[in-house]
Amino acid sequence: MKTSLAALKARLDGLCDRYDHAGALDLDPLSVPLTYPDPLDRELTAFVAAHLAYGRVEPMIRAVKAALLPLGPRPAAWLRERSPAEARKALLRALADWAWRFHTGPDLAAWLLAWKRLDQESGRGLESHLLPQGDESPDAALSRLVQRLRRELPPSYGTRFSLPDPLEGAACKRWRMFLRWMVRTGWPDLGLWERYPAGALIIPLDTHVARVSRFIGLSRRATPDGKMALEITEALRRLDAADPLRYDFALSHLGILGDCPGVRRLPGCSPCPLVSICRAGKR
Repeated sequence: MKTSLAALKARLDGLCDRYDHAGALDLDPLSVPLTYPDPLDRELTAFVAAHLAYGRVEPMIRAVKAALLPLGPRPAAWLRERSPAEARKALLRALADWAWRFHTGPDLAAWLLAWKRLDQESGRGLESHLLPQGDESPDAALSRLVQRLRRELPPSYGTRFSLPDPLEGAACKRWRMFLRWMVRTGWPDLGLWERYPAGALIIPLDTHVARVSRFIGLSRRATPDGKMALEITEALRRLDAADPLRYDFALSHLGILGDCPGVRRLPGCSPCPLVSICRAGKR
């Protein structure tokens, strides 16, 4: 039987009540940018943390912290105060032994130098580079920046992994996460950008969100791609038009924290707020 919008919203609100608390942030890459008081430092560290956000969470967070360590307590100022050549030399030396799965030290150095270059052009971080121009869509603006970075960054596997294009059908999970952090003002996000259209945010689609979304009818698609991300976001907009991504943190952490087994197991699944509408294991 089809779940009503009211019932679906009530269950998802219950899921937010369960996971929207500071303790759940311990296993979230956003915990790293939140340790910096300065807004520009938060943007820069979020740019790094979001794009390294794949794989097992605990070692990933350690890798993010290690990647930022050479930049000291004021990473944006560290980059701004050095010439590109000086920054590149220092970063390559400091990150010589750093790696996180697909990313190497040179990949990370190139990523940080890209932020420095874009910040120097805008005078204030990355927001203007991601703003739609004229009748351009937000995804076209993201594609424009991605294509520029594909031309400018070394064509290593790590940098290409960080540069999926939404106009090529990619879900762009890490870019969507970065945008959510920067634009959305609700907990737990940073809400630092005021010009980017909040209504244009698309859910950062990972395996956890994709699986749970299929279980509760937010999507019927089998492939976790850009179309699925759009479908889930549109479904969530029907529940909360002003802030559809308020459900993203809870949906993802249901899986990240291991609370969803992926199949319906009673009574083990009984505490989950979604259990009455979950289709997992049902025929």
